[in-house]
Amino acid sequence: MSKETIRVIAEITARVDKVAAVEAILKKIIVPTRQENGCLSYQLFRRRNHTAEFLFIEEWTDEKAVDAHFKTPHLQEALNQVTPLLAKAPNIQKYTWLA
Repeated sequence: MSKETIRVIAEITARVDKVAAVEAILKKIIVPTRQENGCLSYQLFRRRNHTAEFLFIEEWTDEKAVDAHFKTPHLQEALNQVTPLLAKAPNIQKYTWLA
């Protein structure tokens, strides 16, 4: 891990009746995202005691790579499919490493 990289944390909460559909959509973007230029790590998690909550933890080489990721066709398609299935808007934050 480099201190110069960008970390992205994306919290996604599915509607309780749409958890399986949301999970399937999120899993579909993992392989193409990991193949993107600048993607160092792209991991999907589900909260242990609240199965409707998902979390992406990502690492990118720089801001340019993050911006390019948000414009990819596979991410745009997934966002269009998943948005109506969510309990609330995704919370996406960017971080830099301090220590």
